[in-house]
Amino acid sequence: MKNIILEIEGMTCSACSNGLEKYLNKQNGIINANVNLVMSNASIDYDENILDKEKIEKYVKQAGFTSKGIFKGFKIEKKNKVEKLQFIIFTVLAIILMYVSMGHMINLPILKIFDPHHSPIIYAVTLFILAILFLIYGYDILKNGYKNLIHRIPNMDTLVAIGVISSFLYSIYGMLKIIKGDYSYTMNLYFESSAIVIYFVKLGRYLDSMNKDKTKEAIKKLVEITPNTATIEKDGKEKIITLDEIKKGNILISKPGEKIAVDGEIIEGKAHLDESFITGESKPVIKEVGQKVIAGSYNYDGFLKYKAEKIGKESTVSEIVRLVIEATNTKAPIAKIADKISGYFVPIVLIISVITLIIYLLLGFDVSTAISTFVTILVVACPCSLGLATPLAIVVSEGVCINNGILVKKSEILETASKINTIIFDKTGTLTYGKLKVSNVYNYSNLSDNELLQLVGNIETKSTHPIGLAFYDYISENNEQKITVKNFENIAGYGIIAKIENQEYILGNRKMVEKYSVSNDHLKDEQELTAKGNSVVYVIRNNEIIALIGLNDILRDNAKTTVQKLKQENIETIMITGDNKETAEKIGKELEIDKIISNVSPKEKADIVKRLKSENRNVMMCGDGINDSPALANSNIGVSVKSGTDIAVDSSDVILIKNDLSSILKLINISENTVKNIKQNLFWAFFYNILMIPIAIGVLKPINISINPMIASLAMVISSLTVILNALRLKKNK
Repeated sequence: MKNIILEIEGMTCSACSNGLEKYLNKQNGIINANVNLVMSNASIDYDENILDKEKIEKYVKQAGFTSKGIFKGFKIEKKNKVEKLQFIIFTVLAIILMYVSMGHMINLPILKIFDPHHSPIIYAVTLFILAILFLIYGYDILKNGYKNLIHRIPNMDTLVAIGVISSFLYSIYGMLKIIKGDYSYTMNLYFESSAIVIYFVKLGRYLDSMNKDKTKEAIKKLVEITPNTATIEKDGKEKIITLDEIKKGNILISKPGEKIAVDGEIIEGKAHLDESFITGESKPVIKEVGQKVIAGSYNYDGFLKYKAEKIGKESTVSEIVRLVIEATNTKAPIAKIADKISGYFVPIVLIISVITLIIYLLLGFDVSTAISTFVTILVVACPCSLGLATPLAIVVSEGVCINNGILVKKSEILETASKINTIIFDKTGTLTYGKLKVSNVYNYSNLSDNELLQLVGNIETKSTHPIGLAFYDYISENNEQKITVKNFENIAGYGIIAKIENQEYILGNRKMVEKYSVSNDHLKDEQELTAKGNSVVYVIRNNEIIALIGLNDILRDNAKTTVQKLKQENIETIMITGDNKETAEKIGKELEIDKIISNVSPKEKADIVKRLKSENRNVMMCGDGINDSPALANSNIGVSVKSGTDIAVDSSDVILIKNDLSSILKLINISENTVKNIKQNLFWAFFYNILMIPIAIGVLKPINISINPMIASLAMVISSLTVILNALRLKKNK
């Protein structure tokens, strides 16, 4: 199976995207297709043995749309001037058309040549010519409506096309009668209805496109964050080049007031950099030799030379944009329900309108009234607002998440997060910073403490665990000599094994001692260390314990506040850790966590998640994204707290780029507001149709309440705008 994301041109409403999606999913070889109206793209999973890009693009064309090739991201461009000019011209024509067709009804001054009472033929022909212009303007609507009807996936365009063509053809019949001398048809022409329906649909789509652009602003800011050029050093000389010319390994230069061009590593210099667009940290951070820099960071005050490591699509910013776009190409469960309803809705409306037409004729109404009612039902029932209800809210919320340092990989998370009732936290690196420091050494060997720590440190530096990083910091800070380490082996959840000068060393927790059946007479010392909040590393040489080393960690900012607020929301908090019981309970009690589970392996963490889910709990797992990957993968929502530079290798559903646990509360809040907003949108969309369809049918005519096609098309625009403006309210989430 392969995936391809195509840029689609010609989608003007949610009915278009839903129709294309249904058509693609019917084709042999396409496993799954998700069409995104807001992003104007289609994410397609397909069998490469049956299909290729060219065949898929043919299907897109058959459905009435155009593939512009592989989706390359956002194009930052101003509104098309031709589109603006067309809209202005047809706005003027619409006013003229309404004046000519209806001015005489409200006693407005009108030239006799256009007065239906004095010049009925010229009046009818004038309306006909103006209506033709509007049909040309709305050719895309009529074409899409026809194609979708042929493919048996009728949509909004189908309803509009049938209504417009029906009233237009009937009006041509009336015009021919007038030309032949039957002036009774003069007041029964619907050219203006055909034209104004087209105009209002175009108006709605023009406003939709402007508002959809607003939903992309947060993502567009990321696209624009990197500079267009960079300074490269080659053969001792500086040269300005474009980003496309940069290659991995190039030495680049950043001066005060410039932005970092690509992700890389500093090889010379020191500077304060602003990385707030990624980390959310408002204060500049000091970066020096050996540290990583992120493309788009602003250099305040230093001269830096850095080696290019991640360029183009590999950069952190590009990775974030890619993940956000992929997220918008997934669908929340509530969106799938709305799509399903829309799929049934259009055929039902077609049936209702045809039945109404027949009943009107059988009851003796004149043909013009029957056709007018038929067209009104089709136009007023267009399900555009229904289809916009979910995707717009999701995309707006995606932008809100980005602004809050929350990277959501699947849009369904924005629905699921509101249902979470249990949150599991890993301890080290999640509730704590994971920056352990050597605090106590119980040395039972003939080595000095420095010799012991040098030996242990060299072994531990080969590990990526926070404990290993603590020893790396120790060696770096004390300029200790490097020792050759052989046969290194990591045993997840237990510890590590290695050889130095043909002697085997085992480093790990008490489970490691028990695993290798090593005699342990030092439990009292371990208890003393853990009582002080230390994580304990046993050092075993030749099957004998030669030392206990205690390492201390510190809690993350906001960890305690976050746990307390989650409990106030009736969300159960659980801490699971591979650490010993004493250390775990000290941290857990300090945070006032509901339940503490210690001495667990990565597999056991995943088993705990599975058990809680089997009890019908909605579980969020919050870990470091690597050691906790089994538990993250098995939870309803996997959340990792980590640096923005590690995004590409992360396996969780959500990344808290700010490394701030309070972002979990923000995610839940955004999710609750998103679901609430979607429900509001769906309510108003359904309420509109439930209210307007009976009025269009004529149920309220006995009390003199009725509408015509023009009013119906205006009501349709207002319905869509209501949904759009309601979705945009989500941007106020802080």
